[in-house]
Amino acid sequence: EVQLQAYGGGLVQPGGSLRLSCVASGFTLSRYGMRWVRQAPGKAIEWLSGISAGGSTLSFAESAAGRFTISRDNAKNTLFLQMNSLKPEDTAVHYCEKGSGTSYRTTLDYRGKGTLVTVSS
Repeated sequence: EVQLQAYGGGLVQPGGSLRLSCVASGFTLSRYGMRWVRQAPGKAIEWLSGISAGGSTLSFAESAAGRFTISRDNAKNTLFLQMNSLKPEDTAVHYCEKGSGTSYRTTLDYRGKGTLVTVSS
């Protein structure tokens, strides 16, 4: 059974940092592109960042570029999102997603349980 569990959310002040982790199980992480997305209250799901199966190709949404970094440790079945210079508008539930192939651009195969990030003073 495919499972993805995101961790690391919490309350942080504007300008602060958080590192999210997503632990994968039930499949071989190294074979799939992965993504981070988020959903703010009352808003649609927003794509943030993607990474190819081997980690060589990265992509970021405009809202994340320059502030967020995506990485993966396939040996530990874990995906990461380092978020710096956080803003109140980053407040959202953050989710990791598994693609259906090696590119992060492939169709969504599974979205895990999210972790809430709240940016507030």
